[in-house]
Order: sequence, then structure tokens, then C-alpha cells
Amino acid sequence: MLKSIISEGKTTNEAIENGLKQLNVSKNMVNIKVLEAEDKRSFFSILAPRVVKVELTLKENKIQEDKTKNTQNKKIIELSEDEQNKAVSNIEKFLKEMLPLLGNEIKYEVKPGKEYINIKIDNENLGFLIGYRGETLYAFQNILTAVAGKEIENKVRVLLDIEGYKAKREKTLEELAEKVAKTVIKTRKSVTLEPMKPYERKIIHSKLQENPKVETVSIGEEPRRRIVISLKK
Repeated sequence: MLKSIISEGKTTNEAIENGLKQLNVSKNMVNIKVLEAEDKRSFFSILAPRVVKVELTLKENKIQEDKTKNTQNKKIIELSEDEQNKAVSNIEKFLKEMLPLLGNEIKYEVKPGKEYINIKIDNENLGFLIGYRGETLYAFQNILTAVAGKEIENKVRVLLDIEGYKAKREKTLEELAEKVAKTVIKTRKSVTLEPMKPYERKIIHSKLQENPKVETVSIGEEPRRRIVISLKK
């Protein structure tokens, strides 16, 4: 697990900031140790470029807190049959009015469930409703969640998929996890992935959970939270 790094800069503050960017964490999440201060310079090194080195170490409680978040399952309130029917009715009414404005022959399916209301929308010309890496899709999902919960006391959770995007994205992330894991094992160096949504990070964590050689941990804060894949000690 990536717990510490050594960072450099022209000043102590610059070295710390560079390290925080590499770890993608805030200052309160690390312990800082100055390895080479800016005022410790000899006469012979005065003409050399100024370099300050600091060691940033993730606080253990923050790492443990992150592991807990990754392993604990949040309790989900189940919807009654009446609440499910009401949520489905709310969604179908909304989609019947909205989808014809987006194009012709757009098919949709709404399935009730105790934990989630599942919605599938299909049409080959709905790429604009998915957006870059699903950003528009998730914004639309949030709208449908608000629509579904109208006049319902319990919180309604909606899972939306458009043109099978989520299944394709899941496969892509699983392939990425395996590829990066092989790189980590070969180079023996940790790899930090780009920021991902919670459900995407969950796919990575799950895919590598049983891998005997690597481990994963999320660092940083939303929406810039990302996964670090490293060798198991």
C-alpha cells in the first residue's frame, strides 16, 4: 500500500504541495517530515539549484478509515410494494412526457425492486444522454431519483442504464484493474488511477480483492477520490 512518498520543491511549501498532489490528499491527512531544509546549504552548493525534500506519510487512521468505507455495506431501507408501485408510476409518467422530445422509437423498461428501481433506456442515438464517461447519464439518474421519490416517505434509489453503457464500462474497468495489477507486480511500484465515481472504484476494489499479490486503497476527497494499487506487504 502506498503510505508515504518523498517530494521535492524549491521551498518547503512547494515540496509539500507537490507531494499532496501526488497523493491526492489534503494536508491534514498526512504527517510531514522535512528531509532537506532550504536553509541547510553549504558554501559549495550555493550555486546549485535549490532543492528541498520532504517525506509525506498518510496517517494510519485515515488509511484504516478508508478500508472501513470500502468493506462495510451500508444498510439500505427496503421499499414496500406500494412504495415500489408509486415510484414506478412516477417514473413512467415522467418518461412518457420527456422521451418523445429526445427522439423517435425510444424504448424503456422500468422494473420495481425493494432496494432499487431499475430503468433501462434503449435507442442507438442516445449517446448524448450518456455523455463523457457517463456524466450525463448519472445526472439524468439523479433527476429520475428525485422524480421517483415524489410523495414517498422512504428514500428511493434508482439505477439507470442507457444502451447497456454500465455493463460495457464495468468490463472496461475490470480489464484496466487486471492490466494495472500486472504492471504493479512487474515493476514493484504503486500506481495511482485517475479520479473515479464511487461505483467505479467499487468495481476496481472488487476485481482485485482476491488477488494475492496486490491491494487497493482509495485516497483523496470527492470528486477527486482515486484508487492506489500496490504490492501487498
